[in-house]
Amino acid sequence: MEAATNAVPEIRLRDLTKQFREVLAVDHVNLEIRTGEFFSLLGPSGCGKTTTLRMMGGLEAPTSGTVEIRGNDVTRQPPERRPVNTVFQNYALFPHLNVFENVAFGLRRRHETKDEIRRRVGDALALVRLTGLDTRSPDRLSGGQQQRVALARALVCQPMVLLLDEPLGALDLKLRKQLQVELKRIQREVGITFVYVTHDQEEALTLSDRIAVMRAGQVEQLGSPEELYDRPRNRFVAGFIGTTNILDGEVVSVSQDRSVVRLGTGELCPGPGRAPAAGQPVELAIRPEAIELRAMPGGAERASSLGGSPDGGASALRGNIEQSAYLGTGISYIVRTVGGQLVTVLCTRPADRFDTGDLVELAWEPASALVLAPTDEPGQAAAQSKTDAQEA
Repeated sequence: MEAATNAVPEIRLRDLTKQFREVLAVDHVNLEIRTGEFFSLLGPSGCGKTTTLRMMGGLEAPTSGTVEIRGNDVTRQPPERRPVNTVFQNYALFPHLNVFENVAFGLRRRHETKDEIRRRVGDALALVRLTGLDTRSPDRLSGGQQQRVALARALVCQPMVLLLDEPLGALDLKLRKQLQVELKRIQREVGITFVYVTHDQEEALTLSDRIAVMRAGQVEQLGSPEELYDRPRNRFVAGFIGTTNILDGEVVSVSQDRSVVRLGTGELCPGPGRAPAAGQPVELAIRPEAIELRAMPGGAERASSLGGSPDGGASALRGNIEQSAYLGTGISYIVRTVGGQLVTVLCTRPADRFDTGDLVELAWEPASALVLAPTDEPGQAAAQSKTDAQEA
């Protein structure tokens, strides 16, 4: 992967735009996808991720902008002339052909020899672990097996890039998890570039080397799963990648290693040292797992004091347990603070469990919080995404 970083990107999108009448589906997207990486386009329904993928594959013509594959402009080339193949959510298998013939379809169109077809289809079926099912018809396969056939058919022609449009979306959760592991294994074995579209942030974090988070036709942030989770650029990314508590407030003071933020509810809480100057409005983002719950004297009494001592330690807010949910790996709590702020806290393997109504203190280390800019309109990250694409 490192060797490919300075090479010509596998795919480069330059100011790619798609207009459907009055709807601007993709708005000047700039991306560079490296050779051999698992790259995901992530975002909510209608954000433009599938349209972007379809323009890479030649299934949609862009309104403006260019698509390059290994430095060659393929913007106006039809799908069959591009070194890519696509796997769809609905499998798109030929019902009248058995597994072998479904996988062999592209090779037959290329007029490969019978021996070559037999060898490559056998290799492709072995890759997706379907050896021995070559004579079955698609209607005798499970959903997961059908998607494996679709994957084998897409890979057997040895494309440079495999495009996957929510390929696991029609499967149940357990099977989806299993096939996520298989997809990553297959991508590593074949070593080609995968471009994956999904609205499932957990799936994207699990599979991807890098992720482009999209909203309203634009790339909000581009980075590794760790970067997006730990250092989201704005409120949208912070909220879309995992669960985040967003606390609106104003900076009261800033020192070298911490800041103090007054929330809109009047409560004081600690923030990181890197924060805007005092008096500036901010959004403080804290992940639920970064918050510690501490029991306070008073049992189930209603918290009545703003409390907290941000200048003397990590203690921040006080409140009462409003809801709890056992998740197996931990317990999720919703706490209503004195000022009425709802905060989600995730306690992994807690020694003690809190009950509804219990009086608690919420604490976190200042460095575990993140200060976000208060404005969060779609498109504010467009210029930065172009810079990300150039520097990636």
